[in-house]
Amino acid sequence: MDKHIHIIVSTHQGRLYNEYCDHIVVKNKEGEFAIYPDHLAVITSFEEGFIKLVRDKDVFFIGLTSAVVEFHQNECTVLAQEAHIGRDMDSAIKHMQIVRNERLEKNRKLDADLTVKEKEIIDNIKKAKAGTL
Repeated sequence: MDKHIHIIVSTHQGRLYNEYCDHIVVKNKEGEFAIYPDHLAVITSFEEGFIKLVRDKDVFFIGLTSAVVEFHQNECTVLAQEAHIGRDMDSAIKHMQIVRNERLEKNRKLDADLTVKEKEIIDNIKKAKAGTL
């Protein structure tokens, strides 16, 4: 049986990917490198990049932000703040950007709602004359 790499990709939301592949290519702003079965142990981290997964004729891409990639004994573990998979690099990165923009917009709305609530609480404390004798 041919050797494979077991790859596990996880974010704070849980496991995104848990499969076997023939080899992987890690790419970040410093460049890219391939990892094949029985490769030397590797650990790297980066702010933004992607991993290309190759299994037979299938190719997938995982866009990553704030990631740590560790390879040891044919097992690759990826921990990332965000990770999104796609059939090509552009779709993986585009999906990651869409999700990020949605989350940023949600956080902006939440911040605005909290600012309004905070103002209401301060006004109610003043009206109730709380803290005055």
